[in-house]
Amino acid sequence: MLNPVISMIGRRLRLAVIGGGPGSFIGAMHRQAARLDDRYEIVTGILSSDPNRSKQAGLELGMSADRMYSSVQELLDAEASRKDGIDVVAIMTPNDSHYDYSIAALEHGFDVICDKPMTNTLAEAEGLHKKVHETGLIFCLTHNYTGYPMVRQAKAMVQDGQLGTIRLVQVEYVQGGKADEEKTFPTTNWKFDPIRGGPSRVMGDIGTHAHNLTRFITGLEVDEVAAETGNIVPGRIIHDFAGAMLRFENGARGSFWVTQAAAGVENCLRIRVSGTHGTLEWMQEFPQALTFKPLHGPSQNRTPGGPGTLPMAARSNRIVAGHPEGFHEAFANLYSDAAEAIAARLAGLQPDPLALYFPNSWDGLLGVRFVERVIESSNANGQWVKC
Repeated sequence: MLNPVISMIGRRLRLAVIGGGPGSFIGAMHRQAARLDDRYEIVTGILSSDPNRSKQAGLELGMSADRMYSSVQELLDAEASRKDGIDVVAIMTPNDSHYDYSIAALEHGFDVICDKPMTNTLAEAEGLHKKVHETGLIFCLTHNYTGYPMVRQAKAMVQDGQLGTIRLVQVEYVQGGKADEEKTFPTTNWKFDPIRGGPSRVMGDIGTHAHNLTRFITGLEVDEVAAETGNIVPGRIIHDFAGAMLRFENGARGSFWVTQAAAGVENCLRIRVSGTHGTLEWMQEFPQALTFKPLHGPSQNRTPGGPGTLPMAARSNRIVAGHPEGFHEAFANLYSDAAEAIAARLAGLQPDPLALYFPNSWDGLLGVRFVERVIESSNANGQWVKC
């Protein structure tokens, strides 16, 4: 298969990475996702707030010494003046810096790929979405679970009318990594700082994923929410639990549950969508399987590349049916789709419409708004709040 980026602009996109240095899980995921389909060349980055550590990490990753910078501002200024300067900035820093770095990159004319949540506050999310709209640049938010082929198959089946009218949605994201009451977490870790990590640890970290997955598959917006947030582990100052009832714009009802304090659970993101014609079920721990239960007929198991695969899902498959793909590949699908959209913009061409389903600044804005509304409802003892 031809590389659409090279076909359109004659080269790979030049990428700068901000954050995600030594010891970072998510930083490695971003870099690997960027390289998997050979559509980006990582040429520079700021990999640590410590300039010396950043430069050393950059050299170890193969970046050129003449593109090692001491700050994000220096990087953006220098790359904007180079004939072979970067095209795209990928941001994977603590949440409180997403807004500033994204705005700065956009103002320098660079497209942006940013880790979730988009921002910590609704005002910042609204401002960033406005800036993306004003510049006309590409903004991709890495809600990576929407990159799984069977998640895209689920969305395509809903769009195709195979579920009929959506009536019920159940979504949960359950982890156990923060369940141990005897385990202390360092106060220096930004994720446990409400200022840097955001007003709700669990909602910003995994609640936004569950919300985005729901919107992506169903195509529906949450109209009202009645919620509770809090801490399951005594004495903890951050939220490790949130639950909510949902009312959707079309009258459908839903339930939402996220926690990082379910002892023994690993990483269970699960969704069930029921319509008038049947139900779809998908779980991230077994991402190759999408179960379809029609109203009249036996249960069906859909797999990547198997019978009934729709174009949106087929686009996301790299290997033949029966061979597993996983987390890295799903992440890479977002990077690849964003690359095609960016290359098309640079070349003045139209991208494949199927390349435009990656989460964008509007999705990010709605995610931050949902977090705020969940907290608002919880503070009002679970009263229904408009989204």
